[in-house]
Amino acid sequence: MVELALIGGAHIHTPGFVKRLNEREGVSVKYVWDHDGARAERRAEELAAIAVDDVAQVWDDDGVSAIVICAETNRHQPLVEAGSAAGKHLFVEKPLGIGASDAFAMADAIENAGVLFQTGYFMRGAPVHQFLKAQLEAGSFGRVTRFRHTNCHAGSLKGWFDTEWRWMADPVQSGCGAFGDLGTHSLDILLYLMGEVKRVTASVGVATGRYGDCDEFGEGLIEFANGVTGSLAAGWVDVAHPVSLVLSGTEGHAFVMNGQLFFRSERVPGADGQQPWTDLPQAWPHAFELFLDAVAGKEDVPLVSAREAAVRSAVMEAMYEAARWQTWVRPESS
Repeated sequence: MVELALIGGAHIHTPGFVKRLNEREGVSVKYVWDHDGARAERRAEELAAIAVDDVAQVWDDDGVSAIVICAETNRHQPLVEAGSAAGKHLFVEKPLGIGASDAFAMADAIENAGVLFQTGYFMRGAPVHQFLKAQLEAGSFGRVTRFRHTNCHAGSLKGWFDTEWRWMADPVQSGCGAFGDLGTHSLDILLYLMGEVKRVTASVGVATGRYGDCDEFGEGLIEFANGVTGSLAAGWVDVAHPVSLVLSGTEGHAFVMNGQLFFRSERVPGADGQQPWTDLPQAWPHAFELFLDAVAGKEDVPLVSAREAAVRSAVMEAMYEAARWQTWVRPESS
């Protein structure tokens, strides 16, 4: 039996993780800690766990092998560093950090401790993204020239952050608004498939004012080291989101419309782009399930590295800086 602890229950995805933990065999949650005692008690009751006032009780318990951090983003660093020092494996909900400084410090602590790490970039395991990664490696697109990825929903329009999730629309605590919250998933896919970033620029804005001056939408532009131009869009004010991906090269093209992939390549028989392409790999388990698999001892689990997560925080921070100053910015590196 693997014993875990939930450290912070603030993130909007916490209820989903609680459900997965309760349904997962071979996993037991022993403790719950949160700076908000009432929230800790509520999550502990949901998990049949012990709510603790002092997080040091978790670090000192050698029986707890892993922790799940769903605290506010500005609280991540001390928790991650303490958990790493205690030798606990770490799932830290995205984004890892407010920006480059805290994110790279956390990556250093995790790597020095040699513990397992995972974050919530679940889109990597989608069949479409796995297929495109394989086709890019096979050269099916020729020279890639542009890649656009978007991630949008109606969170502001429907008031999803009006109650206990309100902190997520407070950049002081979350480090970002809508553009960073949803855009970090698109950013992960762009970097996962395209590699190192050279420089970025962006524009963010407010549509409803429901959350004050917190950004509710944004567009970013990325110049990759390999010469590809990438773009991403993310927002909480979209009533529809039909086209989520466009990838173009000198010998191939792909786009996703309403969840269906249309793929054309001069190098792949039958890939004429006229009908949905359905010959796709099997989806990976959710990123959280992959973490639990790894903690349970499964080998060769495709986890996101702490360094990768830190780079994404650094690039997103650079995009916000670029939006502020209306210029291009080179992201900080570790």
